[in-house]
Amino acid sequence: MYHLIIRNSLPLVTLLLLSCNFSNKKMSETPNDEKHFPPKADSVLNIINLVNDHWQNSHPEPDRAFWHPAAYHTGNIEAYKVTGNERFLEYSKKWAEHNNWKGATSDDRSNWKYHYGETPEHVLFGDWQIAFQTYADIYTLEGSEDSTKIARAREVMEYQMSTPQEDYWWWADGLYMVMPVMTKLYKITGNEHYLDKLYEYFQYANSIMYDEQAGLYYRDAKYVFPQHKSLNGKKDFWARGDGWVFAGLAKVLQDLPEDYEHRAFFEERFKDMAEALKNAQQNAGYWTRSILDPEHAPGPETSGTAFFTYGFLWGMNNGVLSKETYQPVVEKSWQYLNKVALQENGEIGYVQPIGEKAIPGQIVDKNSTADFGVGAYLLAASEMYRFAQKQQ
Repeated sequence: MYHLIIRNSLPLVTLLLLSCNFSNKKMSETPNDEKHFPPKADSVLNIINLVNDHWQNSHPEPDRAFWHPAAYHTGNIEAYKVTGNERFLEYSKKWAEHNNWKGATSDDRSNWKYHYGETPEHVLFGDWQIAFQTYADIYTLEGSEDSTKIARAREVMEYQMSTPQEDYWWWADGLYMVMPVMTKLYKITGNEHYLDKLYEYFQYANSIMYDEQAGLYYRDAKYVFPQHKSLNGKKDFWARGDGWVFAGLAKVLQDLPEDYEHRAFFEERFKDMAEALKNAQQNAGYWTRSILDPEHAPGPETSGTAFFTYGFLWGMNNGVLSKETYQPVVEKSWQYLNKVALQENGEIGYVQPIGEKAIPGQIVDKNSTADFGVGAYLLAASEMYRFAQKQQ
């Protein structure tokens, strides 16, 4: 039996009310608590700083210029743009300088390769070219005349464009890695050949990976239905793979000229993907790893969800997607990103490890994190900040 004795104190009801008020106050001060949508812009800034400070403090030394650290830096640059936090910019500059403003490092063009590879010779492989996005961003942000920041990017991409091959983008991830490189370098140089080759290479990617009926992309030609099926015999669209494409299209549209002859094609593809993804969202706000077969690899996944959230927000912020149609989608996905993926210390969880498909039985939990997942989260949060500002 329990006995409650209160002496020389306030009445019990008053104490309970004070306790509730204190608890609510503490909850409202935590950066990952939002009871209303859209969130307050300042609250989103708090989240961005919490997440990025945690990552950078945990990873003080610069990594190589390969795709996964480079994907983080694409998010870090967006975080810098909305926060103005100079430490974020310096972190990416330190990384760029560590890698001598290069991707893969070989200078022997006769040995340059573009199939999968992690050696210095794989200069034409998109997983090494994504670094050029951040180099171009730093060059532009600093209004610099220091062409060394983009010299290697121009050398590599302009050599590639001089070759007769068109099959450089043979996997979905590559569309995020390199499409924005083309538009960023176009904006810097004014060389329309970047846009011509962007369209040409994208057409090849569409011919081998895009499913017209589903409005989604297979990860690569190995996964095309019915050659490959999900666990339950369905079309198997990998969430992060389609996340790369959807986010990549948003980045391309950001920089494409309004009067570019193929802009409508890119916009329509972006809108078709948006519709397909809206219809596949889970009630809890996330997308499962196999988008159309939730039972294939059930449970939340952050990297795909964050890339999709970024794309939806960018589309609404820039008048490409209907706010009436897509705000409810983002409201649910932001709730997931803010309440489930984001941990109290700023770590981002539920990120599927490096791979190329949804794997039945693979454990993805709150302790599953990765640089590219943090980058995707920062992209989404930065675009959410812009959205919140517009609404306020």
